Amino acid sequence: MEMLFEVRQPAEETTAERNMGWTAEEDQRLEIVDLSGISLNSLPNPSINLATICKLDLSNNNLQSIPESLTARLLNIIVLDVHSNQLKCLPHSIGCLTKLKILNVSGNLISMLPKTLESCRSLEELNANFNKLTKLSDTLGFELTNLKKLSVNSNKLVYLPHSISHITSLRILDARLNCLTSLPDDLENLIKLEVLNVSQNFHHLQALPYSIGLLFSLVELDISYNGITSLPDSIGCLKRLHKLCVDGNPLSSPPPLVFQQGLHAVKEYLSEKMNAGHRSPRKKKSWVGRLVRYGTFSGGYGYFKTSEPREDREAFMLSQYRSIDGLTSPRYMAPGMFSPRRLFSSRG
Repeated sequence: MEMLFEVRQPAEETTAERNMGWTAEEDQRLEIVDLSGISLNSLPNPSINLATICKLDLSNNNLQSIPESLTARLLNIIVLDVHSNQLKCLPHSIGCLTKLKILNVSGNLISMLPKTLESCRSLEELNANFNKLTKLSDTLGFELTNLKKLSVNSNKLVYLPHSISHITSLRILDARLNCLTSLPDDLENLIKLEVLNVSQNFHHLQALPYSIGLLFSLVELDISYNGITSLPDSIGCLKRLHKLCVDGNPLSSPPPLVFQQGLHAVKEYLSEKMNAGHRSPRKKKSWVGRLVRYGTFSGGYGYFKTSEPREDREAFMLSQYRSIDGLTSPRYMAPGMFSPRRLFSSRG
């Protein structure tokens, strides 16, 4: 049952309390506390046992900090949403939230995630979009091994830590609109990754690692609006890839004529190029060997001559993007995109 708390000072009795006749016993049954969108500058002293809360929504307020003591007592919380506030940092006591699965801190002023966040080993979704992050902890991926979705778009990241390649459960990685100069070399460990978006890093990102061809679960790859001049041959081995966005890059390989023929032609071109490299003793022998071992490459490109669904060709269309001016804090985005109602609905 979803219950909404009205903001109040501890010494005051609200009309809602008088009408509902809340007691300490009833407080024990609370599951969700929604304090979103009520212009909070600070959090009121809690009048309930914080250990009974499993979902807490503090989004769309004016909070500049969250008390360490409050966070440390949210021992059973599963979802914590503080997006669209004025937070410059997260409390170190967030490491006490061992049951936390979803954390949304997007749309704040955070420049560094606390090291203690790595103790939240149940975390499955981390949304830190629209902040001021300049780096992620180098050991983040060694600890948060249960992450399925990592969203860090619209920050100031220059690189992603190599430890991210150890998050073998990761399915979605969104790092667009940063200043990335490269991606980790050992991406092949991300065996469940389905969506990779590193678009709009502009001139900073000029090449992709060859290991991208070992992401055999990859369905969508968006590298648009970067400085990439050629695609790694290994992309030809991505059997499940159905969507490839490359708009806004100075690509010379594959040539434009190949791109005009669609995704199937791109895969075939890159696979043929790899086949030629396989015959050459000097070119990427170790990578071709790995691809053969993973069963994604057979030394030729016959696989890509099998018929692919028509939608594969349709998927290779240059994506429509919002103008950069329109990409602002989540609180200014379209209504419902970050709706707490949707996040905490009974259907969810």
